Amino acid sequence: MIKTAVMGYGTIGSGVAEILDKNRDVIASQAGQEVELKYVLDLREFPDSPVADKIVHDFKVIEQDEEVKIVVETMGGLNPAYPFVKACLMAGKHVVTSNKALVAAHGTELLAIARKKHVNFFFEASVGGGIPIIRPLYRCLMGERIEEITGILNGTTNFILTKMDKEGESFENALKEAQNLGYAERNPEADVEGHDTCRKIAILTAMATGKEVNYEDIYTEGITRITDIDFKYAEKMGTSVKLFGTSRIKDGRVLAYVAPVMINKTSPLYSVNDVFNGILVKGNMLGTSMFYGSGAGKLPTGSAVVADIIEAAQNLKKNVPMGWTDEKQAIESMDQAQFRYFVRAAGSYRNKEQDVKNAFGQVEVIELYGMDEFAFLTAQMAEGEFRKVAVSYDSREQERSEYGIKQMIRAVL
Repeated sequence: MIKTAVMGYGTIGSGVAEILDKNRDVIASQAGQEVELKYVLDLREFPDSPVADKIVHDFKVIEQDEEVKIVVETMGGLNPAYPFVKACLMAGKHVVTSNKALVAAHGTELLAIARKKHVNFFFEASVGGGIPIIRPLYRCLMGERIEEITGILNGTTNFILTKMDKEGESFENALKEAQNLGYAERNPEADVEGHDTCRKIAILTAMATGKEVNYEDIYTEGITRITDIDFKYAEKMGTSVKLFGTSRIKDGRVLAYVAPVMINKTSPLYSVNDVFNGILVKGNMLGTSMFYGSGAGKLPTGSAVVADIIEAAQNLKKNVPMGWTDEKQAIESMDQAQFRYFVRAAGSYRNKEQDVKNAFGQVEVIELYGMDEFAFLTAQMAEGEFRKVAVSYDSREQERSEYGIKQMIRAVL
């Protein structure tokens, strides 16, 4: 029998405990022996819960118990998750985590310690919740050269954008509903500013390249400036707006970014709505595959954690080759990225046509009835080039005491 401990009895930790109990026979069959939860570390007491007799408050109990072979970290954040996980690995225990912040910030070091100690540091649940994506990258797709990973990686932002798209809600009202339903935190910054998606695309990029990726090098833009007016244009155009985390890999060079992107109905990600996640992976031989499912939640995420527990149980005495090394992966400047651009501008296109063409060349114009503005789609151009012409256009408008560009959304159409 293998003894485990769970650190953090919140949503995911309680889900893991529930699955270990309810699927005990399935897990034992796959692991080759029974897996028993011995401790649950938390500051709180849970007198009426199924784990009431397993609660401990002192991390040292877990660290020093040689019976505990696999430790699950579901506390979130970096402190005390990082020192606790590091100590467990140093003590020769396998560690499984759902903590994307931990993996993105300290994954390189923790993977190195795991290799040195002949144990494993697994983190399937850190990206995509219950969607299998980490394991496919180091097992199913090990013969592929990964060329691109693009995904809707955050259920909260996808829920908000879906509400704005399908029901015409404002950003503020959609966010409030997400908070009321428990999808968004009271402070939603990590989600709506794109930081959560950034850490996840950094992890996936590191998995694909085998090199360390600093998430701080990735251009990151959230959804706070997207409005219901943008979706009115999108409806007329037959498009939608999604928050993408994207990584394009070619000849050892990587362009990665997080940003709202306008897509049309031909994209497989167009129909990924509400709190669901979708991830496209393009290999040089396989082509494009899509991974879709629940990107968060107690049992879906807990299921991914338990799969890692089983793999650790199957490899108690050896390290499974996966992850990345400490070699640094450079990230290209966002200026090099190529998009079409959806632009909303003040005034009447009839009066601004020549100015728009002088700045942006040939464009596709979209107008909504009764609006003192217009929109257009540019041809494909580099981000750096677009920014220059956009600044030039704005400057000319301001010289006339007129407003210029009101909104810009990158488009992959």
